[in-house]
Amino acid sequence: MNEVTFLANQAAPVSCNATLIVTSHRVFQPDLNEHDSVFGGKILSLVDDSASVAAVRLTHKTVVTASFDHVSFLRPFHLDDSMFLEAYVTGTGTRSLEVFVKIIGENLTTGERFVGYTCFITYVIEDPTASDPLPDMLPVTAEQRYICAGYAKRTAQRKERRIEQRGLNAHVTVSSPWPM
Repeated sequence: MNEVTFLANQAAPVSCNATLIVTSHRVFQPDLNEHDSVFGGKILSLVDDSASVAAVRLTHKTVVTASFDHVSFLRPFHLDDSMFLEAYVTGTGTRSLEVFVKIIGENLTTGERFVGYTCFITYVIEDPTASDPLPDMLPVTAEQRYICAGYAKRTAQRKERRIEQRGLNAHVTVSSPWPM
């Protein structure tokens, strides 16, 4: 059996590389918006699809997307670009985990590569009875060490944002906006 098979049941830290997902997408005309760059909604869909694989690879359970944060559209992707999505788990709790995603663009005619997008996605194990803490993550690369080192700070920011969200939700109406 391979390393991934036992990820959800081991107490030892798990390498970020064991959860690494790499996918590619070539930009075609239907991906573009009116600015001739890839539509942001298309990017978010590709990102959530790939990142969820990294999350399930660790948990071997059904996960749901809880939040996208630190979303940065850094540089647009255009026709004749390819998009390489890399996603890996960067921190864990009991039922939640954080996945970092970056998209590296490559102009297929010039070979120029660039960072076009980054974000963090929090997933939660759907099963509310799941109570075994997920294994800690073990960063391998310099990038992973830097990103994993910020996990506690981002978790605290998310907790604060959830409190703020509850206040906002208390003032959001579900009444019809149209006169009756």
